[in-house]
Amino acid sequence: MKLTTMTRYGTRAVFDIAYHSIGLPVPVQEISTRQEIPIRYLEQIFHKLKRAKLLKSKKGPSGGYVLALAPEKITVGDIIRAVKEPLDLVFCVSAKTENSKDCHRAEQCVTRPVWEEAGRLIKDYFDSITITDLCENARLRDVKKESNHPFDYSI
Repeated sequence: MKLTTMTRYGTRAVFDIAYHSIGLPVPVQEISTRQEIPIRYLEQIFHKLKRAKLLKSKKGPSGGYVLALAPEKITVGDIIRAVKEPLDLVFCVSAKTENSKDCHRAEQCVTRPVWEEAGRLIKDYFDSITITDLCENARLRDVKKESNHPFDYSI
C-alpha cells in the first residue's frame, strides 16, 4: 500500500489550518507556502475535503479555509476517505465497485483473512490519529506558529 500525494498533502493542509489558524479563515496561499503544496492541487484537495464536510470556506479579501469540525473530531482516516484513497492491501478485499473483480479463489484462499485483518488494523490506526494529535506533535517539535492575518484595530 502506498498513499498518494493527495492524502499526504490533504493531511498536512488540514493540520496547517488547525495549527496556524487563530479562529479566522486561513488563505490558501499561506497554506501553500508553508506546506510547499501547489495552489491548484491544494484547491482540488480542498474541494474534496469540503464535500466531505471537513472544511468550510469563506470567499473574499478576508477569506480562506477553516475546519468544519473541532480538530479532535477529524482523523487522518477521515481525510483519507475524503480524498477517496483506497486502503485495501490487495484487490480481492476491496469494497465492491463497478471496476472491482471477484477473486475466484476467495472462498478457499487461506491468505485472504490475513489481508483483511491487516487492512482493518491500518484503517483503525489512521482513525485513531486526530488533527489535535498532529498539532500536539508539532508543539513537541517546536514547530513555529505563523499567522499572517491582517488585523484592523480601527474604532
